Amino acid sequence: MPVVIGARPDSGFADPLGLLTDCHRRIERFLGVLVRVAARAGGPLEVEERSALETALRYFREAAPKHTADEEESLFPRLRARHDGATEPLLARVEALEREHVRAGQIHGEVDRLGQAWLERGALSENEAARLRDLLAELEQIYRGHIAVEDEHVFPAAAQLLASDERRAIGREMAARRGLNAGP
Repeated sequence: MPVVIGARPDSGFADPLGLLTDCHRRIERFLGVLVRVAARAGGPLEVEERSALETALRYFREAAPKHTADEEESLFPRLRARHDGATEPLLARVEALEREHVRAGQIHGEVDRLGQAWLERGALSENEAARLRDLLAELEQIYRGHIAVEDEHVFPAAAQLLASDERRAIGREMAARRGLNAGP
């Protein structure tokens, strides 16, 4: 792996909240790739653009759903188990985040369909290209607020509310979703 001076190393499964935050940076980066490529208005793709489009679509098709599962199957249930009056606002945010996951998933399905059509045919119609740009603009809007809520509110609250053994269990579950062993 190349060394990047001044860059913070990615977190591992021993720090699942850090790993979730790192995933947010990847989501932002790959969404940015899709937006930049879609600005080509659906015309013929250069080799680098084609590769970038394929990679970003694959990320959102394969890796991003694991991130959503990490939150919905591992993190959010543990936060709900801490339910009391003080956690009510946090849990309301969690419910809104889950609704956003559903909408983002729907949009990603259509983005993937359009992106695959672009890769297969070499171009999109004007209507398809406009639809792709509109969908990506909606995703940018969703993710901007969604990621801010998680990074600024949910993950810091989880770091305070969840015991270290619960965080380790989350890390093991995250690793298992990826076919990896995170250790004890």
